[in-house]
Amino acid sequence: MSSNRRSFLKNITLSTGALATSIDIDASEKSFVKVPAGFNMCGYAAPKLPTVRVGVVGLGMRGPGAVDRLSYIEGVEIKALCDKYADRVEKAQSILIKKGLPPAKSYSGEEGWKALCESNEIDLVYVTTPWHLHTPISVYAMKNGKHAASEVPAAKTIDECWELVETSEKTKKHMMMLENCCYDFFELLTLNMARNGLFGEIVHAEGAYIHDLTKDYLFNKNAYADMWRLKENMTRNGSLYPTHGLGPIAQCMNINRGDKFEYLVSMSTNDFTMGSMANELASKDDFFKPYANKNYRGNMNTTVIKTNHGKTLMVQHDVSTIRPYSRIHLVSGTKGAAQKWPGPEKIALGHGWMKPEEQKQMQEKYTLPIVKHIGEIAKNVGGHGGMDFIMDWRLIDCLRNGLPLDQDVYDAASWTSAGLLSEVSLKKRSASVDVPDFTRGAWQSNKPHDLTLNGGGNTGVRSVSK
Repeated sequence: MSSNRRSFLKNITLSTGALATSIDIDASEKSFVKVPAGFNMCGYAAPKLPTVRVGVVGLGMRGPGAVDRLSYIEGVEIKALCDKYADRVEKAQSILIKKGLPPAKSYSGEEGWKALCESNEIDLVYVTTPWHLHTPISVYAMKNGKHAASEVPAAKTIDECWELVETSEKTKKHMMMLENCCYDFFELLTLNMARNGLFGEIVHAEGAYIHDLTKDYLFNKNAYADMWRLKENMTRNGSLYPTHGLGPIAQCMNINRGDKFEYLVSMSTNDFTMGSMANELASKDDFFKPYANKNYRGNMNTTVIKTNHGKTLMVQHDVSTIRPYSRIHLVSGTKGAAQKWPGPEKIALGHGWMKPEEQKQMQEKYTLPIVKHIGEIAKNVGGHGGMDFIMDWRLIDCLRNGLPLDQDVYDAASWTSAGLLSEVSLKKRSASVDVPDFTRGAWQSNKPHDLTLNGGGNTGVRSVSK
């Protein structure tokens, strides 16, 4: 708990004679105590950075791809590369060298990231580490005068969510959670349609992360270092990875910008696959014995969030059963609806889905300028079909032109908190749990984010031949 919140809680309990009660507050709910609002980072435009000097921390699963994508963007200098393992840093250096770019400064070791954050040659720290380091690195970066961009989820506790918010407000440095799915093509299309009122009042939306990771990732010795992601699934129960499905629909519903998450309830199945898989692998390979005979996270988690304005969002999480990939992405309003999975993508402005030709015309009309400007190049560069590159390009373009970011620290905190609080709800037999208002009331006046180029768009792209 930060010193601000700790002092605030202490003052409340002393003044009310409730010190004994404060000691008994469940640890998962301590950070729900409201503290005075700081500087509002929603809509904040930081000073322009004609050149964005980037340090990438974490070069395992996601980091090398980030280095590759960022290397295509004009106005970017990759000045530092860091990983716990030095050999990964050297492999990432080769990405730059092959493109004729200057090698970056190398950092390695358990806390090499601290020296990177302290460097005067960095403007943006790009974090692609295991989850438990997302908040510590982002906070340290901001305290050392850098903007921070972190892979999802942004934090592992509600208290860390508050720490991100308070640090961003105090330092006036951006903290963006790198929720790439907000930049996928259909998600951007439906966002623009929602902004233009085509769906009417959006009353319900659904998102998910349904992706079988068991064989290729969770139980793969050569995937996540030290099997850290398997350990997450072995020691926690809930929606561990909610933001891919939640982020895009939260934007469509103007969460933190006109509405907010009020409370949620969560329910999970038992585990029917991971425990048995671990036991089977352990019977053949001693490496897996520490993971045998454990209680794994339930396969399917369903979390339902109620908003202040009485709307609902349903988010599902399943990474351990055989089922086709899906993020659902359903937006349902008083005048129409859209849904991405199961395919094909479909739009309805009435009781029936549009015919392909009608939908094509709708798509041409409401495709955002950012997609028209960079979409085809993004597909060529790659990264989950191009959405990763659109996200990176947009982040850099906003920093270079002094524009507010599409995703701010309040989005990072609230979207992440939904997964963390699902664990609290499950422990209470699916009881409802309040969601903190990380904006401290500012959601009532904050304006929806703007995805038009809005004075930017002057950031070019280097040769994209792969």
